[in-house]
Amino acid sequence: MGLIDAIILAIIEGLTEFIPVSSTGHLIITSAVLGLKSDSFVKLFTVGIQFGSILAVVVLYFRFFLKSISFYYKLFVAFIPAAIFGVLLKKQIDLMLESVLVVSIALILGGIVLILIDKIFKKEESKQVEVKNYKTAFIIGIFQIISMIPGVSRSAATIIGGMFQGLTKKAAAEFSFFLAVPTMFGATAKSVFDFFKDGYKLNSEQIKLFAVGNIVAFVVSLIAIQLMISLLTRFGFKYFGYYRIALGAILIGLYIAGVDLKLID
Repeated sequence: MGLIDAIILAIIEGLTEFIPVSSTGHLIITSAVLGLKSDSFVKLFTVGIQFGSILAVVVLYFRFFLKSISFYYKLFVAFIPAAIFGVLLKKQIDLMLESVLVVSIALILGGIVLILIDKIFKKEESKQVEVKNYKTAFIIGIFQIISMIPGVSRSAATIIGGMFQGLTKKAAAEFSFFLAVPTMFGATAKSVFDFFKDGYKLNSEQIKLFAVGNIVAFVVSLIAIQLMISLLTRFGFKYFGYYRIALGAILIGLYIAGVDLKLID
C-alpha cells in the first residue's frame, strides 16, 4: 500500500461511514479496484482509520458527550447486541467479507429498503428529538446487528431503527453517529490487539500511512456528517437507495462478465 492508496481509502471511509451506502462495502470494493492484497496491514488500516471518523463525531457533538451519564448508559445498551453477535458470528462475517456478490446483493436490497422507507415515512409525524429510554436504545442496537452483513450500512440500519422507534430523521441520524463511537472504537481496538497478538509490528512507513489515513478520514468525516444531516432532512433516503441499486447492479454485471474483483488473496 502506498500513500495515494491510503489517502483514497481514507477519503472513502470518511465519505461513506455516516452515509447509508455501506462504508465496509465501499472499502472492500475500493481495495479490489486499487489491486491491494488483503495482508495484515491492509486489514488493520481499513478498520483503524475509523478512529479518525470517531474523532469527528466527538468534535462535532462534544456537548452531547458532556451532557449526562445516562447518555453513556444508553449508548452502552445500544452497543451490547452488536458486541455479542460480533463475537458469535465472527467467522461467518469474515467469510461474507470475501464475497463481492454478497456486497452487491446487500447494496441492491438495502437500496430497495431505503426507497420503501421514504414511502413509509413520507410525512414525518414524530416529535421525539432524542432517545428517551433504554428500550429504544436497545432496539436500535438490534437493528445494528443487520449491518454486520457487508454492504448493508451501519448508519442506514441504525437510522431506520431509530425512526421506527419514533425519532425524527435528524435525531435518529445523530444517535447513529453517537453509537458509531463505541462500535467503531471496539472494532478498531480489537483489530489493533489481534494485529500485535499475531506477532506483527508496524514499521515507520506503515505508521505514517496510518497517521495520514486517520487525519484524512477525520477531515472528510467532519464534512460528510454535516452533509448527511442536510441531505437526509431535505431529501430523505431515496437518492441513496438509487445509488446503492445502481452500484450493486454494476458490480453484479462485472461479476457475471468475469471481471476479477477478488477481495481477499
